Amino acid sequence: MSARKSLIRRPLRKGKISTKEKPVVEEKRKILSIVGIGASAGGLKAFEQFFANVPADSGMAFVLVPHLDPSHVSMLPDLLKKYTKMPVVQAEDGMKVRGDSVHVIPPNTEMVIMNGTLLLKILKEPRGLRLPIDTFFRSLAEDQKNKAVCVILSGNGTDGTLGLKAIKAELGMAMAQDPSSAEYESMPRSAIETGMVDYILTPDRMGAQLVTYVKQLVSRGAGEKGPTVRGVPEALPKIFQLLRSRTGHDFSFYKKNTICRRIERRMSVHQIERLPDYVTYLERSPEEVTVLFKEILIGVTNFFRDPQAFEALAESLKSALAAKPKDYSLRVWVPGCSSGEEVYSIAIILRECMDKLKKNLKVQIFGTDIDSDAIDAARAALYPASIVAGLSADRLKHFFVREGSGYRIKKEIREMAIFAKQDVLKDPPFTRLDLVSCRNLLIYLESELQKKLLPLFHYALKPDGILFLGTSESVNGFTDLFSLADKKWKLFRRRSDSAISELVQFNAAPSLLEGSHPVTGIPAKPIRESAVSENAQKFLVDNYAPPCVFIDGNGEVIYTHGRTGKYLELAPGRANLNVLEMAREGIRHELAAAVRKVKLQKRTVSLGGLQVKTNGGSQEITLTVKPVRGTEETGELLVVVFEDTAPKQLKLGKVRAAFAPKATQRISHLEQELRHSQEHLRTTIEELETSNEELKSSNEELQSTNEELQSTNEEMETSKEELQSLNEELVTVNAELQGKIEDLSRANDDMKNLFDSTQIGTIFLDNQLRIKRFTSEATKIINLIPSDIGRPISHIVSRLEDDTLSLEAQQVIESLVPKEKPVRSKEGRWYLSRIVPYRTLDNVIDGVVMTFTDITEQKRVESVIDARNLAEGMVETVREPLVALDGKFQVMAANSSFCSLFSTSRNAMVGQSLFDLGNGEWNIPKLRELLEKILPENSQIENFVVEHDFPKIGRKQITIDARRIYREDVGTEAILLAFKENIGERSET
Repeated sequence: MSARKSLIRRPLRKGKISTKEKPVVEEKRKILSIVGIGASAGGLKAFEQFFANVPADSGMAFVLVPHLDPSHVSMLPDLLKKYTKMPVVQAEDGMKVRGDSVHVIPPNTEMVIMNGTLLLKILKEPRGLRLPIDTFFRSLAEDQKNKAVCVILSGNGTDGTLGLKAIKAELGMAMAQDPSSAEYESMPRSAIETGMVDYILTPDRMGAQLVTYVKQLVSRGAGEKGPTVRGVPEALPKIFQLLRSRTGHDFSFYKKNTICRRIERRMSVHQIERLPDYVTYLERSPEEVTVLFKEILIGVTNFFRDPQAFEALAESLKSALAAKPKDYSLRVWVPGCSSGEEVYSIAIILRECMDKLKKNLKVQIFGTDIDSDAIDAARAALYPASIVAGLSADRLKHFFVREGSGYRIKKEIREMAIFAKQDVLKDPPFTRLDLVSCRNLLIYLESELQKKLLPLFHYALKPDGILFLGTSESVNGFTDLFSLADKKWKLFRRRSDSAISELVQFNAAPSLLEGSHPVTGIPAKPIRESAVSENAQKFLVDNYAPPCVFIDGNGEVIYTHGRTGKYLELAPGRANLNVLEMAREGIRHELAAAVRKVKLQKRTVSLGGLQVKTNGGSQEITLTVKPVRGTEETGELLVVVFEDTAPKQLKLGKVRAAFAPKATQRISHLEQELRHSQEHLRTTIEELETSNEELKSSNEELQSTNEELQSTNEEMETSKEELQSLNEELVTVNAELQGKIEDLSRANDDMKNLFDSTQIGTIFLDNQLRIKRFTSEATKIINLIPSDIGRPISHIVSRLEDDTLSLEAQQVIESLVPKEKPVRSKEGRWYLSRIVPYRTLDNVIDGVVMTFTDITEQKRVESVIDARNLAEGMVETVREPLVALDGKFQVMAANSSFCSLFSTSRNAMVGQSLFDLGNGEWNIPKLRELLEKILPENSQIENFVVEHDFPKIGRKQITIDARRIYREDVGTEAILLAFKENIGERSET
């Protein structure tokens, strides 16, 4: 079923619902929540423990996303069926998720869910870094919103972490296995370190907690936008006060629905029914206040979210950068930056644009957020390996470095970003910005607050600066401040022709002044006083401050004041603004020493009486170097102040003429020593500079080597990832095979006990008629011992009278026609021999199976029946009265002549003892003696005369002929009696 088809909803007809539609309606009512479960190495054991403790009628649907070997058929569904009564099926493309069922992702596929339907995509590359758990969790969050539940079990790597964040952003629930109970703890530990996991449990305890949570969710009537608990809005002021006292941040201007949904989700997690009880819990648990604060700030963020939007931004930045001079400093502000993905995405785009334009501008990107933990994570710039899902291979290679189990942003990109904790609602904004990227922050704020922030962004931007908003945000009501640059991807430009004055723009900016409102900004009067103060300071500096320069820690000149040409001059060669290179003769070495001392001791250093040489003369000055606290963007600064301490000296020749000859001689001597010292110092400096150049060259070589090693390391990391992925797949396959082996072992035991209990001799032969295995019952027919396995059946001596088993087995293999016949052992026992082809599951003939069923008793019964049938046939054929008896003298048959002669019926006789017939009328002593004594000694007796009074026919004299019939093959016997009436003859007795 396609995703488009799943969106079509057929109108229900009035009246009864057809039988085809009923299950669909019932199915939709049945699913209370869809649970996505991710695992990797060691996941099979966790799955077994989990499902062994989940009721089969929970109303939930489970979707399993383990890391599977793409080239191996998964046995996971078959293995899990033993641990749950729910149906376990392998997912298929277009399969509708069913309640109280388990769905398992197939190997070598990527799976998402849309409108409750599973959609599969076959992966082209069989190997590589795969993130199927993140992919499914993200689609689950988007499809199921707050009803989504994710569970992360044992496994290596960080797959599932980003997907968990997406589910939490939609108010879903997250569980992770307790790392101490996991065979491989990397995946659950990575999830726990996000601080967003609701429950950390062992797999056997997760089922009960899931059922409790879902019941709580259903009892609140969860919908797409979350549940609604009565009384939440009334309790918000108290909750806001607790949050403000704990965190220092006011959430009263955030959208109430968003806050309420967060509060209600925390109540579901703790199974708290009443809102007053939750407020009491907040008052008693400061940790819960912090958790609620973190949950309110949860937002969906990742690298290049909405890639097409960033492509549109890149085009706008590229055209803007093309018009900038080479020494331009580009400034960007990202309020609400969270963990920094958006900041670094913009930095990467700027780096790519500059590379295409072959420009190397100075870039400063300010990322701010009120969450200090998020700022720390952004500064660390270390992200889980699962970020590769949103990055191209080229960007991953050029801007990231593999570190441990994650990726770190390269230094050249990190140096563009500056992160700081800032509340955009009350702290001063950054100014003179070229770009403000505020994506998906305004949607959480009330419209009143949005109206305050948009003028603030207008104030912070330069003319024609870019405002980058989220796809659900706009500048409605402020079209006079911003012009539309891209309607679809919400790119706007600051209008320079706005009627709002600079003063009004500054009023729109938040302030930190005591008593100012966090939204309304600074009052007009303090702004005017500030403007006067700035003008006054500028006047005093320009007219009364001595010449000075501001330098950074490397000595580079940042800012100059006054006439500094007397003390500084550009050095020959390439332009260099390093103050140590620009210092004139007489203060160069002293200035270098003072700068070093200030940097080390962090205190002011002042040197007086220095002679700086000017054009043909010198000037005595006092040199002062002071540390100055800079900003986050400038870092620590130093100020160098030059003060003249005496009038300009006379030229050197006139000074010498004024001194006495001795003084002149002394001065000449000192000057000569000074020249020697200066020459020696110059030589030392040159040697030092040469050594420095050599060190620079060595450093460049080391950097080149380091880059090569880094490239090699990246290749090794890539190989390591592939090996790790392969290892996880092999661990999973091994666990499945281990489970299958256990199943086969149990099946083998069951088969053995079955064969032993049925007492059927069975022998398995291969295509060469070699023995593969046999049962113990078969040893009674063929002399087999365990060491005979592998030997041809023809080499083994059997106990059968007619041994043609080998020949018949060969005929079955050739013709594939089963053979069946009775055979007799030398001990006289009968067996039914069956020889059938041995077929594998793939319908391949792999030998034959011989079975021997003991039918000795059956043969005896058949012989008795045969003898009886024979006797009956013979007796009925003869006209003389005849009776057939068995070995116990019971009547087997009697012919009609006998019945007629002795006035009886066949039914009254058959099965009865001869001596009991007719109330004992045949209990004749001579007849009994004949049967019991005489006949056993003689198999045949003729003309045995008996005379007896019969109640019905009177006294009769009869002649009896008797014959004993014995079948040696089955050990049965019969007695045939023939009667003849002697008419007119009577004994004297």
